[in-house]
Amino acid sequence: MVALGPLRNTVISLIMKRQNLEQCKHIQSIILTSGLSQDTIFLTNFLQLEPLSFSPYYSFLFNTLLFHTTAPNNATTRFFNKMIAAFSTSPYPQTTLLCYSTMRRNGVVPDQHTFPLLLKMFSKSKLEHNPFVLYAQVIRFGLDTDHFVSNALVSAFANSGFMQSAHQVFDQSSLKDVVAWTALINGYVKNDCPSEALKCFVKMRSIGMEVDGVTIVSVLRAAGMAGDTYFGKWVHGFYVSAGRVQLDAYICSALVDMYFKCGHCDDGWKVFDEMPYKNVVSWTALIAGYVKCNKFQDALRVFWEMMLNNILPNEFTLSSVLSACAHIGALDQGRLVHQYIESNRINLNPALGTALVDMYAKCGCIDEAVRVFENLPVKDVYTWTAIVNGLAVHGDALGALNVFSCMLRNGIQPNEVTFTGVLSACSHGGFVDKGKRLFEIMSNVYKLKPNMDHYGCMVDLLGRAGHLEEAKQIIDDMPMKPSPGVLGALFGACMIHKAFEIGEVIGNYLINLQPNHSGRYALLANLYSMSQNWEAAAQVRKLMKGVHVEKTPGYSWIEVNGLIHEFKAFDHSHSESFGVYSILENLTLQLKKLACQVQKNEDLSILESNTDEG
Repeated sequence: MVALGPLRNTVISLIMKRQNLEQCKHIQSIILTSGLSQDTIFLTNFLQLEPLSFSPYYSFLFNTLLFHTTAPNNATTRFFNKMIAAFSTSPYPQTTLLCYSTMRRNGVVPDQHTFPLLLKMFSKSKLEHNPFVLYAQVIRFGLDTDHFVSNALVSAFANSGFMQSAHQVFDQSSLKDVVAWTALINGYVKNDCPSEALKCFVKMRSIGMEVDGVTIVSVLRAAGMAGDTYFGKWVHGFYVSAGRVQLDAYICSALVDMYFKCGHCDDGWKVFDEMPYKNVVSWTALIAGYVKCNKFQDALRVFWEMMLNNILPNEFTLSSVLSACAHIGALDQGRLVHQYIESNRINLNPALGTALVDMYAKCGCIDEAVRVFENLPVKDVYTWTAIVNGLAVHGDALGALNVFSCMLRNGIQPNEVTFTGVLSACSHGGFVDKGKRLFEIMSNVYKLKPNMDHYGCMVDLLGRAGHLEEAKQIIDDMPMKPSPGVLGALFGACMIHKAFEIGEVIGNYLINLQPNHSGRYALLANLYSMSQNWEAAAQVRKLMKGVHVEKTPGYSWIEVNGLIHEFKAFDHSHSESFGVYSILENLTLQLKKLACQVQKNEDLSILESNTDEG
């Protein structure tokens, strides 16, 4: 009999070295012939190797264990519970169902510990299965009245989007403790119902139910989503500052997140600064908060400060940082983050992969975005959507449409954002008929309800092609009131095609709709100037001054040697402003001299021509 103790460590060590396929086959033979495929301790250790979760060799060995593991003759409920627990913490939690199937096939009866472990997988990710599959088994074995099983069911139904069923199980539970209430509150948060979550919390307090730190984290998330600063500050003061719940990194991070989502950046920073202990969750909450508030340079500054403090970033941190790089075009810093991911062998999960694709696309490197996309091991709808949008923005309409077709062939269901990208591609490429067909199949085939962005794309598509009446009809038939952006798209088309009458009507409507928007006045004045209606143009500018509308200053960013420089129109506060304006004045002077020289040459040419004719 082979001693499994030393062998376990040896095999795990070999797997960690990321062997090639031939060596993996040797490891497979050892696992199958030595009895490790039936050893719970080995299985647990193997399945906890999450850094290897997307390695093809890991997947190969994982399939070996999954399809060759057999239960011992004396297998008990406790044995299978351990197996299910091991699989539930692996990168493949859905395989717990296969474990349960093997358990039942061996005639082993589940107990009150089995189903909470099985139901845990619904908190891992969105799965094709739903909790009703297991709910039937719970009823069959009479465990629906068990306190722990009931709480697990509430959480599973809520995480899967079945809030009505979660509430029904909750209402039928004989013992509603803090775990059950928190599961319900967290369910509302996950299903984008923050107001319902806050109401649930108020009801929980009204019956004198105990509140713990996990509850407070969920409530703070709900307050942030609802933008309810008053409620969030009350929770902060009454529970956290007063010491009614123990302060930890997760509560601090939830507070930071809540304040930033409510637009109170200074309060969020203050909470972070006063934290007694800061972990990666805390730093990530601060970085993500700055990104949400469009303070992208602050986000990058905090990230590099975090690295200097030797806090290792996780996938969520890196995704937020890449998003900041994408928004301000910080390509050099984005590439440094990419190098960090590769050198540290960080898993390129769909979320992180999508952030990388989006960063390269928005920084103008569409070829690199495509390369990253093609090399991603796992692509979800957001990843496909990012590359479709990237190609569309770069003017490669055919490329965007081809990727969209490939996406459909791979069985990926498009979402609303995907259709915004492909409709935008049709607009840039002038594919009017294709755009119309896509707009139709969006609702007829994929049952997606068009929103304001989709109508804006269609108006832009038809307007650019000169189908102004058809574009106007789209606006008239919209089920909602058109936004200034949609009307602006038609106004822009009127400028391009010199449809001054329609443009005048829309321009005046936009000014009435947004009387404090300087751009609306400027565009209408430009339209009048194009139609040589100088009096009307002057009247618009006079009106703009009369209502004291000020032009919104423009911002620009440039990255030089890894540093981001921000410039604001008519602002000289930047340290390099004097040099920049000096160069601009010099260039202007040189251009004027060149223009004078060209004019002199033209005059001499005309003079010589007249002399020759004379």
